[in-house]
Amino acid sequence: MALVNIILMLLTFTFVHHQIATTEARLDIGVCYGMIGDNLPSPAAVVQLYQRYGIGKVRLFDPNPDALAALRGSGREVTLGTKNQDLQNIGSSVAAAKAWFDANVQPYVSGVNITYLSAGNEVVPGDLGRYVLPAMQNLQSVVNSYGYSGIKITTVVPTSTLGTSYPPSQATFSDAARADMVGIIKFLSSNGWPLMINIYPYFAYASDPVNVRLDYSQFTATGPVVQDGPLSYSNLHDAVVDAFYWAMEKEGVTNVDLVISESGWPSAGNGNFTTPALAQTYNQNLVKRYQANTGTPKHPDRSMGGFLFALFNENQKPAGVEQNFGLFYPNTSPVYPIYFN
Repeated sequence: MALVNIILMLLTFTFVHHQIATTEARLDIGVCYGMIGDNLPSPAAVVQLYQRYGIGKVRLFDPNPDALAALRGSGREVTLGTKNQDLQNIGSSVAAAKAWFDANVQPYVSGVNITYLSAGNEVVPGDLGRYVLPAMQNLQSVVNSYGYSGIKITTVVPTSTLGTSYPPSQATFSDAARADMVGIIKFLSSNGWPLMINIYPYFAYASDPVNVRLDYSQFTATGPVVQDGPLSYSNLHDAVVDAFYWAMEKEGVTNVDLVISESGWPSAGNGNFTTPALAQTYNQNLVKRYQANTGTPKHPDRSMGGFLFALFNENQKPAGVEQNFGLFYPNTSPVYPIYFN
């Protein structure tokens, strides 16, 4: 009897622990599902991978019908992007936005937990930037007309929207990005929706390893590295997040939260800057950062979650680091150990 009780206790603990870990991941942690490869597993196998590792959120860069079909009933939260080339059309009229929505989103909303629609990816600053706000506004009208209150509208921007980013308190939007960004963040502010930002400390470190410390880039510094007035920063990730908060504040917007839509570290492609050990250290610490569910030095009151980039090494991307951001090889074996629980 004692042995039976011990076995039952272990089984119960395993089940409960898995449920808790999965719930935590679903609150704060996602992984971007890129598909620029000719040797990737089926979407059904990919969804099983998300479930096996307790990864609660999926970011799709465009409305791939096979991936959306595979996500039906999976319980994953999905951030769904528009293709950048569709922005002008979606932004042209509510009717055009509805036609896009009816073709790409409406067939899946009953079975897929779509939490965000992202109008474009990293088009500000740039020629397509002026279409982002009208596309967001038109998508909002469509979502409202259907009564889908659980779907929020946002966009994804790179760190290059900032003209000044150091120290964080001096951050401003660049001249090239400012006109588009002001309209975008005021729209988000009026709806209470977050802005999505891509953050890559790897690129800052690799481009200037003399002045950008490795421990500051990888969440491994044991104390403050950057002092910005009364605010202390031990990692570059949080400094960039706060730079965005400061830049928005300078435009009179103080109530827009930030979600990290991409962050990661490549495991190969640039010599000693891109080893599996460095990639593992960064991404495992990033998971811990999001699971901690804490804010930044500027906004300790605001929780922050996000997405790791990316699920797979994608062999049809440009050669070098771009092919080596994956947590997994296309055969679904890990590039290095990573724990989400």
